[in-house]
Parts: sequence; structure tokens; C-alpha cells
Amino acid sequence: MANTSIKDNLIDQIEKLPYDLQLRVLNFAKALIPRGVEGKSLLPFAGVISEDDLERMSDAIEENCEKVDIHEW
Repeated sequence: MANTSIKDNLIDQIEKLPYDLQLRVLNFAKALIPRGVEGKSLLPFAGVISEDDLERMSDAIEENCEKVDIHEW
């Protein structure tokens, strides 16, 4: 089976790498896996948040996201 051959070949190659490079390969492979959902699956939630709540969220974002705390870092 072609998939088994690729998997076996990949494992053989990874085993030859030092640990830090194996970790990089693992992180790269994880990054290739799609995450999340398609936007169209979220359509049933459209309009669920009330206009008042949206306004309060928008105000909170404008109020708090434009401040810089120079002592934070």
C-alpha cells in the first residue's frame, strides 16, 4: 500500500534526525492538519447575539484595546 510505504519511509528518515529536528518535523506535520470549521457551518448562529450585546462588545473593545500600559512589559 502506498500510504504505508510513505509512512515507513518518513519514520525511517525521522529516526535519523536529532531530537530537536524531530520536534520541528512533528510541529510542521501538525501545522499541515486543517483546523476549524467551514464558514457556512456557522451561518445558523448569525443574528444570535443581540444588538445591545454587540454594541457593548464594540464599546469594550474600543475602550480597552486602545490603551497602552507602558509598565506591562
